Amino acid sequence: MPVSLVGRDRERERLTALAETGGALQVVGEPGVGKSALLSCVDGHRVVGVEAEAEFPYAGLHQVLHPFLSGPRRALDVVFGLADGPVPPVHLVGLAALEVLTEARAVVLVDDAHRLDRESRDVLGFVARRLTAGALIATASRALFAGVPTLSLEPLAAGDAVAVLDAVAPGLDAERRSWVLAQAAGNPLALVELPFGGNTLAETFAARVSALPAPVRSALLVLALGGASGTDLAPAVEARLVNRDGAFRHPLIRSAVVGAAGAGELRETHRRLAFATGEADRRAWHLAGAATGPDENVACLLEKTADRALRRGGASAAVSALERSAALGVPGERPRRLLRAAELACEAGRRDDVERILLSARGLDLDDRERALVTWLPTAFDDGVGVAGAGELVGLAESVVAGGDVELGMRIFWSVAMRCFWVEPGAAVRERIAAVARRLPIEAGDPRMLAMMAYVCPVQQGDAVVAGLRAAWGGGSAGSGGADDWAGLQAASGEGGSAGSGVVAGGADGSAGPPASSGLAGPAGFPRPDDPATLRLLGSAALQVGAFADSVRFSHAAQRGFRAEGRFALLARALAVEAWSRTRLGDIAAAEPVAAEAVRLAEETGQPYMHGLAVAVQAEIAALHGDHEQSSRLAATAERIGLAAGARPVLATVQLARSLAALGEGRYADAFAAVRRVHDPVDPAYQLALRRYVLPELVEAATRSGNTDEARKLVEELDTATSSPALAAGLRYARALLAHDDEAEALFDVALNAESSPWDRARVQLAFGAWLRRQRRAAQARPHLKAAAEAFEAFGTRDWAERAREELRASGESRGGNGELTEHELTIARMAADGLTNKEIGERLHLSHRTVSTHLHRIFPKLGVTARGELREALEPRP
Repeated sequence: MPVSLVGRDRERERLTALAETGGALQVVGEPGVGKSALLSCVDGHRVVGVEAEAEFPYAGLHQVLHPFLSGPRRALDVVFGLADGPVPPVHLVGLAALEVLTEARAVVLVDDAHRLDRESRDVLGFVARRLTAGALIATASRALFAGVPTLSLEPLAAGDAVAVLDAVAPGLDAERRSWVLAQAAGNPLALVELPFGGNTLAETFAARVSALPAPVRSALLVLALGGASGTDLAPAVEARLVNRDGAFRHPLIRSAVVGAAGAGELRETHRRLAFATGEADRRAWHLAGAATGPDENVACLLEKTADRALRRGGASAAVSALERSAALGVPGERPRRLLRAAELACEAGRRDDVERILLSARGLDLDDRERALVTWLPTAFDDGVGVAGAGELVGLAESVVAGGDVELGMRIFWSVAMRCFWVEPGAAVRERIAAVARRLPIEAGDPRMLAMMAYVCPVQQGDAVVAGLRAAWGGGSAGSGGADDWAGLQAASGEGGSAGSGVVAGGADGSAGPPASSGLAGPAGFPRPDDPATLRLLGSAALQVGAFADSVRFSHAAQRGFRAEGRFALLARALAVEAWSRTRLGDIAAAEPVAAEAVRLAEETGQPYMHGLAVAVQAEIAALHGDHEQSSRLAATAERIGLAAGARPVLATVQLARSLAALGEGRYADAFAAVRRVHDPVDPAYQLALRRYVLPELVEAATRSGNTDEARKLVEELDTATSSPALAAGLRYARALLAHDDEAEALFDVALNAESSPWDRARVQLAFGAWLRRQRRAAQARPHLKAAAEAFEAFGTRDWAERAREELRASGESRGGNGELTEHELTIARMAADGLTNKEIGERLHLSHRTVSTHLHRIFPKLGVTARGELREALEPRP
């Protein structure tokens, strides 16, 4: 066993097992700790990341894939510069790479992955999270890939360090031996190199480089800068600086070679390499390295390099080229190049890069558009939350539009609208934003305008937005929530969830604004079915105004296009909106996988606020399931995200989840305290739109905790004729619960006869049944309580089902146990016996296929059968 692997038996076993079974692992640790040595114990295709390749997009990925490529793959051919065509999203490149490695069942070893170009790292992260056939093992100085198992390589234990040192330098004197052990501190590379001179590794390698003949030093510098040399490197091999194949033995040696060269020698080497290469991009970067001062010609070459990088999907490489171009070019071009780099960094989701670039632009002579960009770009992340306030931004948008740049003005205004969702600007600012919006050169029915008005004025413009949604959906009843609406919702969502894999970490595509065009098919304002961006806007608008069934329809319809186009940051948002809306409709079986994917994608695409919102929805789902411990954990996680960002929708949903959990556990005072916060304007959990959709929880908790008067005041504040389906249903429920006995029955009848979702109807039936029982009208109460218990069982809401059963028992209903089916169950059993699938039964009865499945799970044991084929005989009349 090589001395460099002493003390690494367990780590070697883990890597060997992974190579055999498949999967991915990242090995992290300090320089010299033995990552490269550990990688050498596995057979596979090895790639080494080097700094000289870091500015060339997908250069590292090409090294990884080239032995396994066979035949054209459109996405890969474009990013590798082998074909022209539209730039594929990183997600599609990742899928193509995953397909190549899966087909090859390859074992790929990537050493120093942190030195690869950014685009390659993003794709490898995508692949690592999904690879099962084949293996990917990467080493790095730090963890690079979120969601990928990590092996942290620690320094050697004292005994193993002594064994390594004694093996490489057995004759070392005692004083030097003690010094090396202390200086190395368990670092294997230091234990191997320090016994032979030098006080640090850098000093040791630099001394060896300096001792080489001048031609060998020059050849090593060429290698370190990414070139090739025909010089005999035998002296460097003897000095243990390179291997016999000419590769540096460690990245620190490459750094020592560059550090040992003088400034003039570096420039001259870059100059020679520039004229030796036939690649335009490498020539531009080498000429930049050879420049002794400003050089507009080289700056222009770098700008062309940026253009080529963009054509291959290399936004990060383009940003680097533009920054260097700005530094080398004439002063008059510096603002334009820097701000173009900042815009690209923003589109790629690189907040740190944007802030650094804008700092460089400070003090430059900027025109009006450039000043607007400097103000807006830091705010263009995460749906418009940033340093600049909504009032400042809306004035900026107005001035930009007045100056003729409508496209930039719309992007800025979209950030303003988003800011009204995540934070609270106040009534005066909202009105000012609405006034500016009315002067924008887009029609009121444009989906962008519908979405922006829904975010900015969800109360005042709610009815207009609902009407716009109705027109967009083709003239149907927008968000009625009735039985027909629910059946259509289930049909629209197919299996009730969203299939598909996640996405690579990276740019928050679409974060800087709405789609450039409205995507309208004609003057009627209907969205094209293949325009996911328009559908997503309509889905978001529907959520703001409480049209949750429409929100699910539009958001779900958008997802197919986002998947196909690889726009997975926007997919995460559409999923989060769908999950939020489905959960409020009580369709938690379908909402659960949607929320889980939204959490995963939001994290991978670097959207902390959407991640927090999706986690909060998971907390709400867990509370409805009756898993209170899980709900508490998820709520705490979401709250940390929401508090750090000041993201009100996250905090409001957290309080909703906590209220639901407390209701389920019978802690009614706690339930009221939690949901009351959503209605308090001075509380961080206050959210203008969402507060209107938590009335059922508020009033239910209030009536059971002695807070009826306060709840009545809040209901009166919101009590208005509205076309918001969720608010209308909540108000009907609240009025019935808060009514005096002589008015309650009529109000319950109104609530039961109104079009509503099955969840809303079940809650009304439970409350009405409980009220009837308290009025000593048990016979009338039982049908409502039975229906509510069955519905809550089907929804999977354990606490609500048990509460309905308790009320039913209190009404004098026996639990029975004779195996008889309810009429509802008998209907489902007969349909299943006739050969209908769960989906077909659900379509006929306006249920989801999951609800049908839940009913059948209860029906089988009652009938004493274990399979569908036995149902017909079990249902035959018996003599």
